[in-house]
Amino acid sequence: MARMPSAERRRQLVEAAVLVMARDGVARTTTRSICAEAGVSLSVFHYCFDSKQALLEAAIGSITGNYVARVMSAVEPRATLRETVRGALGTYWDHVKAHPAEHMLTYELTQYALREEGFEHLARAQYEQYVASAAVLVEQVCVLREVTPKVPVELLARVLAATIDGLTLQYLVLGDERAAADLLDMTADHLVALIEG
Repeated sequence: MARMPSAERRRQLVEAAVLVMARDGVARTTTRSICAEAGVSLSVFHYCFDSKQALLEAAIGSITGNYVARVMSAVEPRATLRETVRGALGTYWDHVKAHPAEHMLTYELTQYALREEGFEHLARAQYEQYVASAAVLVEQVCVLREVTPKVPVELLARVLAATIDGLTLQYLVLGDERAAADLLDMTADHLVALIEG
């Protein structure tokens, strides 16, 4: 096994954990199965993470961080506010359609954390991170478009996080792409109306 910095090892283990949990489910995922996927020994896992809780928290952070980075990289410099918002939603949505198991995993992580004694704080942290990430996106879009939102950014972020959460779950359950596209259009219109006042 090649030596690598602990931060790189942690990233490797988090990526393996996301793959294994998306494939096998959170409850059936073990540190051994994560280590096998990553190609490392159990001692490496314990060197990088204090507990399964710490790994789950890192996995939630990684998933959310990847969504934010993907969405922000797709923002077009010369687009209107409406085009920017709809484009950002569309970029997120393309990932939902291409990787539904990863998105199902986020709901499973929430349920697991709420049901597993001592893990409840992870569900709260997960949703706080969703809102914080949505706030970053709203702020960056407003800065790029030189717009001062008429509604507080935190409220816009909560609306965005709650809407995306519901739309994603509805799509995962029903699989209705046409309804999802219509709802994304409506969400973009609603967000723009809230921002512009």
